Amino acid sequence: MRTYLYCEAGYVVKNNWLPNCWVNVVCPEKSDFDFLLNELKVPESFLADIADTDERPRTEKEGNWLLTILRIPISSQNGNYPFTTIPIGIITNDEIIVSICYQQTDLIPDFIEHTQRKNIIIRNKLDFILRIIYSSAFWFLKYLKQINNNINEAENGMEKSIRNEDLLQLMKLQKTLVYFNTSIRGNEIMIGKLKSIFHDTNYLDQGLAEDVIIELKQGYNTVNIYSNILSGTMDTFASIISNNVNTIMKRMASLNIILMIPTMIAGLYGMNVNIYVAHLHYAFWLILAISLGLSSLAFLVFRKIKWF
Repeated sequence: MRTYLYCEAGYVVKNNWLPNCWVNVVCPEKSDFDFLLNELKVPESFLADIADTDERPRTEKEGNWLLTILRIPISSQNGNYPFTTIPIGIITNDEIIVSICYQQTDLIPDFIEHTQRKNIIIRNKLDFILRIIYSSAFWFLKYLKQINNNINEAENGMEKSIRNEDLLQLMKLQKTLVYFNTSIRGNEIMIGKLKSIFHDTNYLDQGLAEDVIIELKQGYNTVNIYSNILSGTMDTFASIISNNVNTIMKRMASLNIILMIPTMIAGLYGMNVNIYVAHLHYAFWLILAISLGLSSLAFLVFRKIKWF
């Protein structure tokens, strides 16, 4: 699906393509590819590169075409991870701006609404790319807040009872933070590359570029903080689990010793030989009392050394 948007104090939708308008392609179909290849003459190799879900942020030039690939965050629907990152490709030349994303995202509709609400004028293709990176930084921070809430929920659940599901949830969140860290860092490096590409033109808005870098650094620092917190949390609960196992093993060993004492006495007096006090009519109760007394003594000893 593709839409044509023209900047008039914010992006507005047009029915047909116009020079210098933005062609937004989401979940492209065959008709979209035909339009890009036949009408706009977009290099076919660019489309294949964007389709790779593992593509890293980078730039590539072919003739007067420039491909810029960024990583943007999305809320995952497959259940493996709560959030992940995907590539978005921005293909530009002197009068064409095309963005291609192979999945639905909240970023693009929010970006369009933001430009309309703030009456933002996009001067050129570099401004457009920088503002998309700026918007991605905002969504990284937004999803990071949700990740922090998920971490707190998992911690509260594990304080009551440590379950495998909670540990797996923390592991998934940790992987998500790794993806975010790598993507934010890659987008930040992209700004340096873009500045070097457009350094001898009047495209570069230095103030906008600095704002984007500051926002990305905030996202990068936030990811590192949450990663450290999550790593410390998982290490703490791993120690708690190990300590609980040791406690259970000590209690089991203590219980075995306590039960072994009467078992041993009963075994000795159950042998088919003459044994002292066997002739007494209260011998059974005497042996039982001795067994219980020794077991009680063992229990008190283990209580004193905190094995129970």
